[in-house]
Amino acid sequence: MLKVSRLFSLSIITMFVMQSCAPLTRRAPVSAATQYKKVTEFQPIKKKIVLLKFFNEAPIGGEDLGIQATEEIRREISKTREFVLDTEAETLFGSSKEVYAGGGVKLAQLARKAKLAGVNLVIFGRITEARLRQKSDEIGFVRKVKALAETVVEIKVFDVHANKEVISQTLDGNVTDDNYRFYQQESEENIAYRQDLLRYTTRVAVRKGIPDIIKVGSKLDWIGRVAKIIGSRIYINAGKQSGINLGDILKVITEGSEIYDPESGAMIGVSEGEAKGTLEVIDYFGADGAVCVLHSGGSVTEGDFVELY
Repeated sequence: MLKVSRLFSLSIITMFVMQSCAPLTRRAPVSAATQYKKVTEFQPIKKKIVLLKFFNEAPIGGEDLGIQATEEIRREISKTREFVLDTEAETLFGSSKEVYAGGGVKLAQLARKAKLAGVNLVIFGRITEARLRQKSDEIGFVRKVKALAETVVEIKVFDVHANKEVISQTLDGNVTDDNYRFYQQESEENIAYRQDLLRYTTRVAVRKGIPDIIKVGSKLDWIGRVAKIIGSRIYINAGKQSGINLGDILKVITEGSEIYDPESGAMIGVSEGEAKGTLEVIDYFGADGAVCVLHSGGSVTEGDFVELY
């Protein structure tokens, strides 16, 4: 009997050892790249930016330099994943020249309209200086020409929700160019060459300001608005293009109050609105809108603001 018991125990031990030595079936570890990919599938909600047409107040270069500055900012901002340029809201403010003519008062006056349109930042500015000098050898069929071009660009950024200017930069772009040209070169060709240099220096100056614009914009909280309520469906003015995902939970808040200094009359800032409840995104509509339903709370009205919960 004892022998049988020993044999049974030995069999149990042998089976345990064999099982413990057998290879374990495990899930392959998820690579860091795969994890990163899963995380980045969720796009950040993009803040809306209005870019006003720049203008040139320097005696040379003409309107073309203002266009160059505007389009360079547009190109660089469009490359980011954090912003969307709102071309429709541009009509609220007009051009940079109009804003400067009003001493910036127009921005403050139209801040609420821009806020209702879902705009976060307004970028505007001007070319304040443009210079170009050329020097060439005095003799020779083929002459060496040295050109020096410089452009000074002023860039300003207005925070709509804070109702104040958050960036004011004066940026310098310059370039030196050496080339060889035939002495009987047509004057029209030389004019085109000089204008190309000024365009280039304008783009160089503008690019210096892009990192600060992105830095300031990335720190802002995204804010949208309830555009319409039909039955149980609540429509907001931001959707797929702005980075809103189906299933996102949004917090509904009232509009904050503007706080003014009682002595100077100057605006100090805007207070935070009160929370009303939350919404859940269930669908998209239009070019950049989303459909929501009430998730918690109540008394949501058209014009209320929404934030990512």
